Amino acid sequence: MLLLAVLGAGVFLAGLELMITAVALPAIVADLAGWQRLREASWIINGYLLVYVVTMPLAGRLGDLWGNRRPFLAALAVFTVGSALAGASQTLEQLIAARLLQALGGGALIPLATSAAAHLFGGHARPRALGVVGGLTFLGMAAGPFLGAAILDAVHPDAAMARLGVAPGSAVQSLFVPAWRWIFYVNVPVGIVAMAVAWAASAGWDTPRRPGRVDLVGAGLVAAALVGTLGSLTLLGSQSSAAGGGLDPVLVAAALALLAVVALPLAVAHGLRAHDPFLDPRLFRRPAFASAALVSLLTGYGLATAIVGGAVFVDRVLYGGPDDQRVALGALAAATAVGALASGWALRALGLRLVTVAGLAASVAGLVLMAGWTPGTTVDAAAGALALFGAGFGLTVTPRSTAATEAVEASAFGAAASVVTVARMAGMAVGLAILTAYGSTTIDHLYDQVYATADAYKQFIPEVLRSRPLKDGQVVAALESWAAREAAQIMVGVFLLAAAVTAVAVVPALVLGGRRRILAIAEAPASNPKP
Repeated sequence: MLLLAVLGAGVFLAGLELMITAVALPAIVADLAGWQRLREASWIINGYLLVYVVTMPLAGRLGDLWGNRRPFLAALAVFTVGSALAGASQTLEQLIAARLLQALGGGALIPLATSAAAHLFGGHARPRALGVVGGLTFLGMAAGPFLGAAILDAVHPDAAMARLGVAPGSAVQSLFVPAWRWIFYVNVPVGIVAMAVAWAASAGWDTPRRPGRVDLVGAGLVAAALVGTLGSLTLLGSQSSAAGGGLDPVLVAAALALLAVVALPLAVAHGLRAHDPFLDPRLFRRPAFASAALVSLLTGYGLATAIVGGAVFVDRVLYGGPDDQRVALGALAAATAVGALASGWALRALGLRLVTVAGLAASVAGLVLMAGWTPGTTVDAAAGALALFGAGFGLTVTPRSTAATEAVEASAFGAAASVVTVARMAGMAVGLAILTAYGSTTIDHLYDQVYATADAYKQFIPEVLRSRPLKDGQVVAALESWAAREAAQIMVGVFLLAAAVTAVAVVPALVLGGRRRILAIAEAPASNPKP
């Protein structure tokens, strides 16, 4: 039970990290980059997702080969060190590098904890233990917005530094100010305690080991395909640089796209030849499995759009503070957790297909409501739309995982589950890349309009203010109101595209299976679980 608590703490931190960073993202961008560097700043999350995706299957494989104890302890240590470095980062580049290290640990925690829990408990206790691990992952996501908002609202490191006599702008103060740094520092004491308890409680215990090797070539090819895809998508809409002084973003995007086009078929060909590949493409020959992975990919796109789009809307359009972020994103995360829990019970009565389609319908409806947001939208209304999406997304979680595992032999359960999770994370990364490209291109265009000439800003403010200078308080307020309206218009296209992508998932969802198949499997004898 003590080890299960440690495993739960690990997956809680991994789930917490995604949502808590989304809450702090606007503050981080404003402090370290500015919105004109949104493409680069997007790698705070996209880089995390990329490493997370590649790490998960590798970690599961390492746990099988080496046992789960040492890899889990190492993952906790890497995640904790990465969190400390992220909090201490002084530049955008340092923060992105620290997030990559953090993701290396975070991506390993969930598969290792799941495998360890399955080995720790047997019989009727095993599903309950796995339920604890899965539930704490979603609970971490649900707690992220609340904890993030509480830190940004209640932690005032600048005042504490002043009381201690630390000079503003000093090296010491820069490690603790502003408050967003504590979004990452909060992981450090939890990680240290978890490592100490895990080390002591697991002495003399480990999971079985077996011979084999890790498919590093396959992992490298998949990583190259993901880097090429995400990088080229993020740079969409970049203006060609003819003046020298750096790489032309258009040429860089073309090179990255070529990398993806070459690496993807090579990864598939390698997976077909390898004995125990990083990701087994043979699994996709089974329609139910391929459909489950596709549903996961497409709904992941919608989830990234809802999380980041919701955070940006509340911050940049509604000019909401941490409390507003907590209400909006907290509603999304909590509804996702409730939907995921409810889907397990709904499956027995309704079947995979119907539960998934119902979830997709709710998700699409939520995204359509988000497309109607304006500067006059209330935070409660925004939270309601996000909650509707979250509940729908949660309903699709168990059906796609169940369909994927039921489509393969018991020996491939781990591989099937990891592929579905990887597909969701890849969809989220693609969604964020496209959102970033669209948003950055539009922001650059608006910036050029406002600063085209010394007086260009005057066309965007009321006539009565046009005699005032650009830095006048009322002019700034008028420009912010105009920018909020323009930002709301930007988000319309983003949310409608996500709604369309999510709606496409209905087609593969129809292949997942109905109630009769679920009941047949549930009622099958233990000795013949796959009739």
